[in-house]
Amino acid sequence: MHIYSFEKLEVWKLARRFVVKLYQITEKLPVSERFGMTSQIRKAGVSICSNIAEGSGRRNVKDKGRFYEIAYGSLLEIVNQLIISNDLRWIPDEELSDLRIDSERISKMLNALHKSVFKS
Repeated sequence: MHIYSFEKLEVWKLARRFVVKLYQITEKLPVSERFGMTSQIRKAGVSICSNIAEGSGRRNVKDKGRFYEIAYGSLLEIVNQLIISNDLRWIPDEELSDLRIDSERISKMLNALHKSVFKS
């Protein structure tokens, strides 16, 4: 079986585990939010992993960097949505805190990945 370069990236592995957590936590959101907040959080989570994967396959430095920027934007979108979900008391403080720790790690790794693209 062929292993793609993105599968070797620690940030992609962490983002993938983060998506699993997002799916688990959004299971607890109100059913009425299935096409609202639940869908938004899940799509943005998958977008992080997908853009890391797609960016890793780009040969053009600008394209590669742009996909990593989109992944970062999706991460910020999720943080915003989790804060709002916490404000609405759908996500407990301790779960939000855990997800914020993950998001900070992913953020730092994405920033380092983005910088490394332009150094090469």
